[in-house]
Amino acid sequence: MNHRPAEGRTARAVDVLVVGAGPAGLAAAARLAAAGAGRVEVLEREPEAGGVPRHCARSGFGADARGRAMDGPGYARRAVRAALRAGAVVRTGVSATGWAGPLRLETTAPTGLETIGARAVVLATGARERSRPARLLPGTRAQGVLTTGELQRTVALFGARPERIGRRAVVVGDGPVAGHAVRLLRRAGVTVAAVLAEGERAAAGVRDVPVLTGTVVTELTGRGRLDGVAVRGRDGRTRTVRCDTLVLTGDWIGEHELARAGGLPLAPGGRGPLVDAALRTGVPGVFAAGGLAHAGAPAVRAAAEGRAVADAVLALLSGGAADPERDTPV
Repeated sequence: MNHRPAEGRTARAVDVLVVGAGPAGLAAAARLAAAGAGRVEVLEREPEAGGVPRHCARSGFGADARGRAMDGPGYARRAVRAALRAGAVVRTGVSATGWAGPLRLETTAPTGLETIGARAVVLATGARERSRPARLLPGTRAQGVLTTGELQRTVALFGARPERIGRRAVVVGDGPVAGHAVRLLRRAGVTVAAVLAEGERAAAGVRDVPVLTGTVVTELTGRGRLDGVAVRGRDGRTRTVRCDTLVLTGDWIGEHELARAGGLPLAPGGRGPLVDAALRTGVPGVFAAGGLAHAGAPAVRAAAEGRAVADAVLALLSGGAADPERDTPV
């Protein structure tokens, strides 16, 4: 039964609380609910569930029941439907803001403040690309510097309009996401001046665009709006590439704020929680999966981890889980 503590929070309990309605969280919730884990509730701070794939209008997300290639939005819709049909409760616009105990989370939503207790908590808050401040890029604070995620959200909200993005862009990165950023910019009518790859590997999927390998950004220039980036090549020489937009791709970091607030031991580098082979964290009853635990994991792998963590949660609920401290972190 719900009750209202003195501080004004409604307190209630569920069986499994999943934080994050991306590929990992939805896959975990679907398997848990289908297996009869009790009340499985998913919290998503965004207004829609589905995670990053909602904004990825490209193939590479597996195939549908007829074998046709799926794009990100289609993949996200299917994942949401699977969780709901299995019996999970998916709540959007709800943020987990802190911990009231090892298995009790404080949340805020338009409907008010709550404290939700659970028998198990799955953190599936995902990952993000490091922003300009996190990458310590020197130069002016001109507008026009975006991560791929910010670029995708801009296109999703306002359409492929150059006036919302820029006219001439430089992309930093050498992975598939860099290629996706190039294609997205081109569809928006933005000229891609160059792709900068710090390593010696050319950006995957990039065609008809100058690719400068072994190149790093040394300075951003421009007042008000970006007007160029100074770069240094493998020969040590510096040049300026004129642009009004810089897209930073890759260099992922887990959305670890909630994990850190809960005192979970964090891994170096990606800064996600340390987990063992069953995706259990150092706090009994708390699990982590997907981009949070393995920053940069593609959606298909994140979903597979969601299903794997569901199996570990089911073992815990049935009393068959081992002490997480006895397993080797991964």
